[in-house]
Amino acid sequence: MTRIRAAIFGAWDFIAGDDWVTAAGVVVALGLTALISEESAAWFVMPLAVAFLLTLSIWREARKP
Repeated sequence: MTRIRAAIFGAWDFIAGDDWVTAAGVVVALGLTALISEESAAWFVMPLAVAFLLTLSIWREARKP
């Protein structure tokens, strides 16, 4: 059981890393891309999401004391 638990925590640390907000934003952007792609072209969602999430991440780090 310990190895399974260690593997789960290792995967979480690899995916989320230090910024779980950015990881969650990527998941949301991928889901939105999947939903929109059924109706029309959705190529623009990920570049906008990356620009927004990168700006948000830098802004949050800059505000830390």
